[in-house]
Amino acid sequence: MANKIIKMSVLRQIITLKNNGLSNRAISRQLGLSRKTTNKYIGFVQQNDLSSESLLELSDAELSTLVSPPANEPLTGHHQLLYSYFPVVEKELKRVGVTRYVLWQEYRQLHPEGISYARFCLHFRRWRQNNQQVTMHFEHKAGDKLFVDFTGKKLSIVDTETGELVAVEVFVAVLGASQYTYVEAVPDQKVASFISALRNAFSFFGGVPQAVVPDNLKAAVTQADRYEPVLNDILRDFSLHYQTTVLPARAYKPRDYVHNLVM
Repeated sequence: MANKIIKMSVLRQIITLKNNGLSNRAISRQLGLSRKTTNKYIGFVQQNDLSSESLLELSDAELSTLVSPPANEPLTGHHQLLYSYFPVVEKELKRVGVTRYVLWQEYRQLHPEGISYARFCLHFRRWRQNNQQVTMHFEHKAGDKLFVDFTGKKLSIVDTETGELVAVEVFVAVLGASQYTYVEAVPDQKVASFISALRNAFSFFGGVPQAVVPDNLKAAVTQADRYEPVLNDILRDFSLHYQTTVLPARAYKPRDYVHNLVM
């Protein structure tokens, strides 16, 4: 009975009470549920990009699917058309500034009679669960590797003298084991800015990792090769000075970030 799903009316109460600001403990006490059950179902609903209002719009069957996705089952013609659109959604979501809501609006322009945003998200989540790739989990050793990259989206700072907005690149460095993160705004992605930010990251962390793992940044790699990317001379000298190693990912192989962990 441990895996028995609660009544959807109770789930609706949980969603409403949580939206009203009650703690998990208070919800558990008010509805006569165990803390474990309450935490479980609040976890289910919070992992979705849906507001409480959107969740409450779902039917009981859809809410049940949300907390207990069914095994693969035949889709209706309408749903087959919808699911054929989801690979495009998955790809477009990787672009800066693109959201599920924007893509749902585009879907509704093509299909005015289509489903609501809440149902769109529900089915997209189901499609993802049935189509996601399985990846191996790796344990990171403390101080072993530092992952570095520039974010795709620029930020802006204000020139205090002119009041002008100046676009800046955002450098991010993350320690694999602790996820401890250093972020710095720099003028550009050129070698000088990259090296300066990387040096500042070492200073911030108070030490040097065994290896630095960048993507195929132009500031780090002079020749992106499928098998052996070539580092630029400045970064090579930098790594020798700090007695660390640089392990760039191969071109079009971002999962080398993971592969390098077991080399």
